[in-house]
Parts: sequence; C-alpha cells; structure tokens
Amino acid sequence: MNLILLFNEDFIEPNGRVRLTGRRFKHVQEVLRVSVNDELCVGLLNGNIGMGRVTVLDDSVLEMDVRLEQAPPLPLPVTLILALPRPKVLRRVLRSAAALGVKRIMLLNCFRVEKSFWQSPFLEQEAINEQLALGLEQARDTVLPAVTLCRQFKPFVEDRLPGVIQNTIPLVAHPTAEAPCPRSLDKAATLIIGPEGGFIPYEIEKLRAYGCTLVSLGERILNVETAVPALLSRLF
Repeated sequence: MNLILLFNEDFIEPNGRVRLTGRRFKHVQEVLRVSVNDELCVGLLNGNIGMGRVTVLDDSVLEMDVRLEQAPPLPLPVTLILALPRPKVLRRVLRSAAALGVKRIMLLNCFRVEKSFWQSPFLEQEAINEQLALGLEQARDTVLPAVTLCRQFKPFVEDRLPGVIQNTIPLVAHPTAEAPCPRSLDKAATLIIGPEGGFIPYEIEKLRAYGCTLVSLGERILNVETAVPALLSRLF
C-alpha cells in the first residue's frame, strides 16, 4: 500500500482530521509500523493526494491530520472492454488495470464466457470497488474506475460499441491477427480483449464490421491477466 485511500466518512473534523480502523489501520500498524508524528501518503477517493501526520495511535484506531494539495496522476486514454474472466482472475485484472490508470472498464459476455461467471459475488459493486481501491493504493491514485457489466454481446456491439469507440482507435487483441499491436499511441484507444479461448469467428467478424482492427502481440498466447498489462504498456 503506497497510498492510504480516504473516504468522506473517515473525516471526523472539517479541518482535515481523519480516523482509520479496519483493513487500512491494520496495514498501517502491522506493515508500515508507524508512530505518532510520522507522515503517510494519503488521498481522498476521487480527490486530491497529500500527506497525513499521525496524531493518535493505539491498539484500535489511528488518527491523522491530513492536507490534500496534489492532483492525482493523469488517466490512461483508454476504454478497456474485457470478456468476463473467471472470478479469481477478474480480481487481479481489476487491480492491475486500476493501478495502470484505466478509468473505464466494460465486462462483456461472449460465447466462451461461462454463464456461471455472471453469478459470482465478485461482480457485486462493493466487491469490484474493493479490488479497484487496492489498485489505486498501489499506484498512488484516487480516481475510481467506472465498471460496466454488458451481459449480451450482439446488442452491445450493435447499440453501444459505436458510441464507445467514437474518436478512439478501436483494437481487438487476437492471437491470430496479422497486424502487430501498435506502440506509443498519441490518441485515445478502445482495447477489446477476449476470453481465454478467444472470440469465436462470428464475434470477430461482428467486431470488425463495426470498425475494430485485429492486432496481436506475437506468436505467444497469453492469459488475460498477462495480456492486459502487456497490451496497455505497449499502447501507452
């Protein structure tokens, strides 16, 4: 945890005093091992970043006086559209995407996504936000990504995708694509990544018909949690 993410309910005084309990307090106490008057990097959810000076510390609570003066880092100019992976993989992908600066994530159904994945408790908003917050804390960011669930492939591509990709470079990562993934884009992108088994031919043709370009990272076939950071790092 490189930043303590603060929420409005943490503030106990309007002048900038906060109180931590629970997971964040346990981390500060057991991992960071702070003392009174130590300073920690803090940031308000969807707000500024700054420093917090520890004023009260005991076995159950920590209080800090905080000042929030620095804007969060700039986001990546990308929309990530991801075929819904298995729940445990999804948790890791959400963390890494948030840490890398992705601010718009769309989870998509397709033929090779198991129906049971959509019943996972990890798709509850609270569970999603928990993983995103961990990614923000890792990267010293505060702006929570927006995550949208898209449960039907064809209506999504026909009705929503044209608006999503407008004014962006729309790319579909596909292992058999002939075109290499571009590097260091100077324009916003929409990046679409399929399931572990890849999109079926019908889905590929549908995406191409709506203006998407197929790209590849090479002959190696990567799993989703490797492909996401590899593609984002290459694009930006």
